[in-house]
Amino acid sequence: MGAANDQLDVRTQLARDYTEALRAHISGAGEAGLTRAYELGRRAVTEGIGVLDLATVHHEALLEIGAAGQECPVNLSGQFFAESISPFEMTLRLDRELRKAKEAAEAANRELESFSYSVAHDLRAPLRGIEGFSSMLAEDCRERLSEDGHRYLAHIRDAVQQMRGLVEGLLELARVARGEIGDERVDLSALVGHVAKRLQGAEPSRQVEFAIQERVIAFGDAQLLRAVLENLLGNAWKFTSKREQARIEFGQRREGDETVYFMRDNGAGFDMAYVEKLFGVFQRLHGAEEFQGTGIGLATVQRIVRRHGGRVWAEGAVGEGATFYFTLGESVRGPAPA
Repeated sequence: MGAANDQLDVRTQLARDYTEALRAHISGAGEAGLTRAYELGRRAVTEGIGVLDLATVHHEALLEIGAAGQECPVNLSGQFFAESISPFEMTLRLDRELRKAKEAAEAANRELESFSYSVAHDLRAPLRGIEGFSSMLAEDCRERLSEDGHRYLAHIRDAVQQMRGLVEGLLELARVARGEIGDERVDLSALVGHVAKRLQGAEPSRQVEFAIQERVIAFGDAQLLRAVLENLLGNAWKFTSKREQARIEFGQRREGDETVYFMRDNGAGFDMAYVEKLFGVFQRLHGAEEFQGTGIGLATVQRIVRRHGGRVWAEGAVGEGATFYFTLGESVRGPAPA
């Protein structure tokens, strides 16, 4: 009720100002009167008063001016009204242009994603060939290869493995942008627990403390959200590899009307001056000789989170660890019950 009264007051004040400005214009205000008409039109757009309401305001102003005995020439009143609605025309034109630009950008993104998927997919066959023949060369020509030859061959095979990782990363990045997105109740705590067990099983000698908050529930696509958690937890696992007492924490917290999920570690961390680079494709803040990786994982995380209507960001400090936060568009769906 209060909002309706406020809107009524806004319209009433606009009507008063409009009538006064129109009266001044037909009394000989000239260009100043038309400028005032344009300003009133801009004000109507800003305050949410539609063009039909403004036409009604114009009609009421004509009646009030006529009732006061003042002559209102059609050409002058028409000029004033035309100038007052010009901001609406400009807004509509900008909306159309923005819509066209958005459609063009979306089409270009679809084409780029399709191209990236096709290129990455087509690279698999020649990579398999290089890997296969290099393996045959290593086995069948072992005695004939010099020490340098063996070293060169090892470099080739390492490069093939690196390229395979990049190709698989690009394919995964393209896949998360394609197809329908699911909407189901997902136990994020359970997913993190499964991924943590798999990582520990692969490197049982590492001593890592996991602190996983229980019953962290969200709505979304289970497979895509698993990919988010695998990438974030995989990063935390990797960047704590040089810590004797590594700790990785997963949980959630409320901030206003949304739930923020987070993955925190006490690993290598990063310089916040380069935080904007974290989510770019092939962007790495650490050298490959220090920590292995393709530079695609966080870009995949960002794309999945955005498909869920959320956002992702990070905080960290060199040598002090990092925390990655993300939301899942709860302003639309609402938080999942525990």
